[in-house]
This record gives sequence, structure tokens and C-alpha cells, in this order.
Amino acid sequence: MKKLICILPLTLAVAPVFAASLTQAERDRAVAELTASRQQFLDSVAGLSAAQWNFKPDEKTWSVAECAEHIALSEDLIFGSVTKIVQAPAAPDQKSAVTDDFILKAVVDRSHKFQAPEQLRPKQTFATPQETIDHFKQSRERTIAYVRDTQDDLRGHFFDHPVLKTMDAYQWILLLSAHSQRHTAQLNEVKANPNFPKE
Repeated sequence: MKKLICILPLTLAVAPVFAASLTQAERDRAVAELTASRQQFLDSVAGLSAAQWNFKPDEKTWSVAECAEHIALSEDLIFGSVTKIVQAPAAPDQKSAVTDDFILKAVVDRSHKFQAPEQLRPKQTFATPQETIDHFKQSRERTIAYVRDTQDDLRGHFFDHPVLKTMDAYQWILLLSAHSQRHTAQLNEVKANPNFPKE
């Protein structure tokens, strides 16, 4: 009995190593969403001239350049938050406030407008359109590789979204995809403006 008592603390100490990783279906879904939304963005900005890239319909509306910068900056910030939060102890008793499907639908819905936080507002971070695009591509590839390979317990770690409230780390990955879709739609609205440069 004494030997069993001695072994028990050791067992508890190593238990967190065996945290639940994502199912293959969860990985596949996230990778598919991230891959599709990446292509939507890249298609939407392909071949634009400098005039088209920087066109603003009015002072309050972001240009294609500003939308693209926001997408690229958000990728880094959200991914960094996910990889940081999974280093903390898991919270297996906590619950998400929303479902995966809700995130993928609600975030893309542009009938509801929100102010971007200060750190994600465009500030001409990138020198050229190609630099913006290349930065996004590298960041998104890193995100996809992480989802494919990670053994982190993304379902057991949570942090709050200012509107959607409590979400698990996997849902934040899904939000990354939906967020880029949302702002790709926004830049496509700019391209549809009647005053958008022809070339």
C-alpha cells in the first residue's frame, strides 16, 4: 500500500503530458477552412495595380491595402495568442459560449460591423503589396502546419473574444479563417465600387 501511495503523485504529475489532441476530423476541417479562405484572399488581390490597391471610396472605408494589412496582422496576433494560451494549464471543465458552426457563419456576416482593436488597425506596416501578400502566405502556412501536426490540447484551453465571448483555442483557429473571409469580402466590396480604378 505504501508503494502505491508513493507512485500515485508521480502518476498525477505526468498526467498532463497525455492531454487530448485534436481528432483527425477536427484537423481536416480546420485545414480545409484555412486553405480555402487563403485562396479566396489571394485570388481577390491578384494582379491589382497600385491605384487599385490604394483606392479608398471615402475616408471611413478601408482600401484593399488596408483590408489586406489587417488580415495579415490578425493572423499573427491570433495565432500568437493561441500558441501562448495552450502553454497554460488546461481548463477541462470550462465550456465555449458558441459552436464551431456559429463561428464560421457569424464572423463572415458583414451585416454587423465592429471597430478593429488599435493594434490591428492598418498603419502601412508593409512597404509593398507583395510584401503584405507574402507575409500573409507565410503566416497562414505556419498556421496550417501547426493544425496538422500539433498535439496541443486546443479543446481544453480557452480565452474570450470581445463579442463571441468564451471560445476554445481550436475555435480561435476557425475564427482566423472566417476573419480572413470577412475582410476579403470587405475588400471585394471596395473593388465593386463604381469609382474603383479600371487599371
